[in-house]
Amino acid sequence: MSLRSNVHPIEVESYAILRTRLDTTDLPPLTRAVVERIVHTSADPSWAGDLVCDEDALRAGRAALLAGAPLITDVRMVAVGITSRPTTVALDLAQTETTQPVQGLTRSAAGIRAAAAAHPEGAVWVIGNAPTALAELVRLQVRSPLIVGLPVGFVGSVAAKAALRRSGLPAVSNRSERGGAAAAAAAVNALLYSEDPS
Repeated sequence: MSLRSNVHPIEVESYAILRTRLDTTDLPPLTRAVVERIVHTSADPSWAGDLVCDEDALRAGRAALLAGAPLITDVRMVAVGITSRPTTVALDLAQTETTQPVQGLTRSAAGIRAAAAAHPEGAVWVIGNAPTALAELVRLQVRSPLIVGLPVGFVGSVAAKAALRRSGLPAVSNRSERGGAAAAAAAVNALLYSEDPS
């Protein structure tokens, strides 16, 4: 079941145009939903060849979200793009009095560390900004049904996403330096808005 009851005609037309430019019919249902929503969000069909999706991980992540699992984002920009669910913003936790600065750790990574201490298992994680946040999350090896790892940047993003894929953690990521809040939020929205694929 989808969480959306009404879709604006502009979005309907946009998806119709997208499907004339990109054939996603051979993709599994949730992978297709994620690819199409990120392409729709960015107006860039080349995302289709860059994304690395695991259908089982997407199913587990969707089920967890629909069951009310905590949803944790690295930054507020990602959180505001996910309007149908409350989120915890890890960066906010890095600014609390209980989080002590750690030598060599960015604020984003410190926030992830604090969030992981509060949610060591069961949360869905969405990283769309800081490669250091994703690198810290992988290092901590949290138990999660899904990690959306789409940070952006010339420094560290490719390595962090490659480490995520090597880790064996259930994930969606991409191979290139691009990413960002809009793409990360779009991946989550795709799962929340998709019809039940079973």
